[in-house]
Amino acid sequence: MWWWRTEDKDGNEVTVAGELAGEKFPSQSDAESWVGEVFGELAEQGVDAVVLFEGERRVYGPMSLHP
Repeated sequence: MWWWRTEDKDGNEVTVAGELAGEKFPSQSDAESWVGEVFGELAEQGVDAVVLFEGERRVYGPMSLHP
């Protein structure tokens, strides 16, 4: 499964609330599409960057949610 770690500007994990919490995806494409749709909501909850994982393997990131 693919999933995103959400981080603050210092690289500390940020726990998000509601429907954004704990999302898992069957493919990298699904995970990337999801973050593209909700990055604004994540930023509103204090997320500055995301890191993509496949299981325990870090794929890439941190990727900033800011311009």
